[in-house]
Amino acid sequence: MRLMSNQDIRELTSEEIQTKIEEYKEELFNLRFSQATGNLEKPSRIRELRKLVARMKTILRERELEVKEGN
Repeated sequence: MRLMSNQDIRELTSEEIQTKIEEYKEELFNLRFSQATGNLEKPSRIRELRKLVARMKTILRERELEVKEGN
């Protein structure tokens, strides 16, 4: 699975980004559960998803601040 680049994320609407964040958080939960039971095949995926969610939240926050500055 290819990770989304910043450019890919910026092309999405805020609602789409929010939906993706929820999907990735659910996947993170499942990966952590697998890790706790010892069945995790790719531990690096947890770190990748955490960083991806953080980038998405950062882009959403940038958009929020742009809207506030526009007022």
